[in-house]
Amino acid sequence: MKKSYYLFNPGRLGRKDNTLKFIPVSGEGVDGPPKYIPVEGVSDLYCFGSLDANSALFNFLGKQQIAVHFFDFYEHYTGSFMPKEYLLAGKMQVSQTKHFLSKDKRLIIAKKIIDGASFNIQKNLKYYSSRGRDLQGVIDSIEQYREGIQGASAIDELMGIEGNIRRAYYDAFDIIINDFLMEGRSKQPPLNEINALVSFGNMMCYTMCLGQIYHTQLNPTISFLHEPGFRRYSLALDIAEIFKPLIVDRIIFKVLNKKEIQDKDFDIQVNGIRLKDSARKIFVRSFEEKLNETIKHRTLKKSVSYKHLVKLECYKLTKHLLGMEEYKPFKAWW
Repeated sequence: MKKSYYLFNPGRLGRKDNTLKFIPVSGEGVDGPPKYIPVEGVSDLYCFGSLDANSALFNFLGKQQIAVHFFDFYEHYTGSFMPKEYLLAGKMQVSQTKHFLSKDKRLIIAKKIIDGASFNIQKNLKYYSSRGRDLQGVIDSIEQYREGIQGASAIDELMGIEGNIRRAYYDAFDIIINDFLMEGRSKQPPLNEINALVSFGNMMCYTMCLGQIYHTQLNPTISFLHEPGFRRYSLALDIAEIFKPLIVDRIIFKVLNKKEIQDKDFDIQVNGIRLKDSARKIFVRSFEEKLNETIKHRTLKKSVSYKHLVKLECYKLTKHLLGMEEYKPFKAWW
């Protein structure tokens, strides 16, 4: 089974036959023995820090259908190397474009995405409310916002509802999380520890969704909730909205409340806060564990991983675009 590999300060990346060769490099030169990974077991690579590689290697990665996602020193996602699309189909491209260009068809899909995302947000809140956290006011507030989703007549109006839901939800983080305060959402740069984890986790979820879209016939640049733009795969942003509460936020609650990540794992700077390597490695390990965690799917009648749920979401959207089956966003039932 292929899996993701996470490279911290990878240095030089090369190829030896059908094996990827990593040579860790620090400012003083080689910083450890080479590491070898058989290419057959790699689905994608996440690179945190500087990477030295040549075009021959990327040609090889492209032929092996291995994506590479890049993050800079401050954990900002900077871009991805995506292999040539191998499943794109003309009929799907045309249908996806038509749904985007039609105000009514686009709005239907966008509403479903917000409905699914906000439902999963409520699932998190109700879970912690049942364990004694004072969250009923936030739950009621978000439920009122959710009632406006179906009546929205434009994408901007829908995004406003989504923004209100998110603000109320992030206010609840200060009630859910022990020892740390979020004090509202801040990014570029994040101003405190929770915001640093949210930004990092959201980028991880975005790139994971992008990887799953790549294995379907969907075009990742044509989206429905988020506005398509230059230099971004906006459909991955759409899909990520549904799964961020179930994957990213639950990981943040766990690693902070269980003290797996502590004050010492953050680098406090003048213009913001960033995660140290220790925090990133802990979060990445929890992220991978969550993606591999399985649940019993009520329709398929078998256990599927969270990562596979994302691909199934893409398949459901595909069927909707082709007029085969109405799209219903994923909603957690446990």
